[in-house]
Amino acid sequence: MTAIIEIRHLVKRYRHLVAVDDVSFTCEPGICFGLLGPNGAGKTTTIEIIEGVTTADAGEIRFRGHPRDARFHQEVGIMFQQTALLDFLTVGETLETFAALYRRPVDLTGLVQRCRLKDILGQMNHRVSGGQRQRLLLALALVNRPRLVFLDEPSTGLDPQARKDLWNIIEAIKAEGSTLILTTHYMEEAQRLCDTVAIMDRGRIIAQGSPQALIERHCSGVTIGLPAHRMAAVGKPTPWPVHQVRDRIEIPSENPRAVLAELMRRNVDLTDMTVHSPTLENVFLKLTGRKLAE
Repeated sequence: MTAIIEIRHLVKRYRHLVAVDDVSFTCEPGICFGLLGPNGAGKTTTIEIIEGVTTADAGEIRFRGHPRDARFHQEVGIMFQQTALLDFLTVGETLETFAALYRRPVDLTGLVQRCRLKDILGQMNHRVSGGQRQRLLLALALVNRPRLVFLDEPSTGLDPQARKDLWNIIEAIKAEGSTLILTTHYMEEAQRLCDTVAIMDRGRIIAQGSPQALIERHCSGVTIGLPAHRMAAVGKPTPWPVHQVRDRIEIPSENPRAVLAELMRRNVDLTDMTVHSPTLENVFLKLTGRKLAE
């Protein structure tokens, strides 16, 4: 099967900074491919080069088996992280305006239903909520029947319910066979939506695979969590690593029984204790030493 997009040895320099350093990957049709990295890792620059917004210093981009050409922008959809919409247009007028830019626009009635925009078609763009705006921007990315859709941090700034509503729409789009390339600062989002993720750090891809495969390859055991003040009351060093995350203590362990036995021996109050298996965030922290949003 021909990859829908293939990136070969991409390089981008800004004076003495190598923002993208020999990046290569392929994206197969019908999957959601996630590109993850802390701020400054090079993921945004990589995506902008693929989209044609920024020019690479070296490397090759092939779309559906051929060098990227003028047809590329007729066959891809882009949901930018920031998009300025005209305040004097309604949501419906905005959809019609964007549809007029393409040779083969999608049926707007079906698109409105898919992205749940029917109730706000008559509203002015500047009067929609954050969740409504993101659904509109997603609809604009789909208006040309794209074979490949770029989603650049689509749920940034949304409340938890609006974020999950958007995820449901994205999952439905993927289920219909669309190919997605996603950048995100939410590990839960990547783990839920992506079939394959590539983790970037300092301009390079340092790990790639399915979320579950990366977890199994790089992490094991469990993490025990407790309110920080409970451990502070003990006042003794522990035989295992302890990380403080805001007001909680996290103890990664290959042998949770031994940790629990030691905590009970020290009379630590285990109320509100949590035990969870490794996640994609644990993989990211182990590989980069940083949290995604740093």
